Amino acid sequence: MLKAYFGDMAEAVYNTVVFFKNDFDPRWLEDPFVREMILDVDRSTVLSSGAIDSPVMGIIPPTSLSGGVKTLILIMKEPDRVFNASNCGDNCAKWLLRMGQDRDVTINLRHIMDFGDGDFEIEVLNDKKIAHNMDELLYLAGRYV
Repeated sequence: MLKAYFGDMAEAVYNTVVFFKNDFDPRWLEDPFVREMILDVDRSTVLSSGAIDSPVMGIIPPTSLSGGVKTLILIMKEPDRVFNASNCGDNCAKWLLRMGQDRDVTINLRHIMDFGDGDFEIEVLNDKKIAHNMDELLYLAGRYV
């Protein structure tokens, strides 16, 4: 299940871009799920562990991916850490929900991300309550951000 703590969280990695630069493992790009996220969020194709074809910037290294997709990769590949998912745009929300379908995923949010019009399950850790849609999430999380 996707679990979110809203507001300041001392143990959360806030600067995911710097963390990614220092912790990136090229083997992460061999994962089909990671490749799918990069293609969807950044519209870029992984060519190898060190090269990505971006329609905007040409051939780039993984460190030049968007902050959002870097954060998604970290959330997936470093499951024992909590990352600031406010570095992600709303186009990352579906990927967070998908990751939360397979295992418990804890993120920190400092804003209310738009998870769309459908039903979902997100545990708001501040209250230990589950939101099933955006109306419920707004009600639960609105007090903390």
